[in-house]
Amino acid sequence: MSASSDKVSLAKAEVLIEALPYFQRYAGRTFVVKYGGHAMGDPEAAEDFAQDIVLLKAVGINPVVVHGGGPQIGAMLKKLGVESTFVDGLRVTDKATAEVAEMVLSGAINKELVGWIAKAGGKALGISGKDGGLVTAVKAQRTVKDPDSNIESAIDLGFVGEPAHVDTTIIDTAVNAGMIPIIAPIGAGDDGHTYNINADTMAGAIAAALGAARLFLLTDVAGVLDKQGELMTDLTPADIAGLKDDGTISGGMIPKLETCVSAVESGCEAAVVLDGRVAHAMLLEFFTARGAGTLIRKA
Repeated sequence: MSASSDKVSLAKAEVLIEALPYFQRYAGRTFVVKYGGHAMGDPEAAEDFAQDIVLLKAVGINPVVVHGGGPQIGAMLKKLGVESTFVDGLRVTDKATAEVAEMVLSGAINKELVGWIAKAGGKALGISGKDGGLVTAVKAQRTVKDPDSNIESAIDLGFVGEPAHVDTTIIDTAVNAGMIPIIAPIGAGDDGHTYNINADTMAGAIAAALGAARLFLLTDVAGVLDKQGELMTDLTPADIAGLKDDGTISGGMIPKLETCVSAVESGCEAAVVLDGRVAHAMLLEFFTARGAGTLIRKA
């Protein structure tokens, strides 16, 4: 064996040794991973993600994946000639749009991810929040404030929902059978309607219900950045409240962090916001001392 080969082998061994304490500490625990954004449209990134998930399962951690699909829903609606409007990042969803969303999320995307997991050597079960009564949804409520009168009025988002109750029975059954649950963010309401649910919100609710060791939100940014553009690696709910007040965090990052705070205050040990565009970012965050994103947990 050449000297260069020896160095490569040694480096691999050192990585495994560095990861060993994490393998031991979290064996048998659950990681909930929200998967979406850039990586979903990139076959190479999807393959990397599937390999990461199968590796977690192989070392004794139980991964549960909740996936998004906003761009794919948008593309299908455009193809069908259906226009979309958004309020606070949520797609206003009439009955026709809800049917398209369920078709794309529970059908094409969900089964594609199951296929990627199978290719990487894992066994995945593709489901939605409707299966086994996993997620009972309620209609999402939003208001908008008139800039002149300062009066708030309700906005009807249609069939957009939020998790009201999570029954983890189907997840527990799948995990105990050695399978990896892949969950589409669709839920059924007590009113008999099907609701489209924001994938971050769905993942947070499931992580809390499972008492997960980690909730990973894979995004298109490195994590939470300070006003100088530097990554903040550790935050508490109190820190996040302050960063909202002083304008450090804004826009789409606010609901993501609100999801993280809700999860860690409701039973999830910690949440992480990290860049899903980086190959194996989730493994770098968890199994190395240096980390790769922003960790949120109680003080």
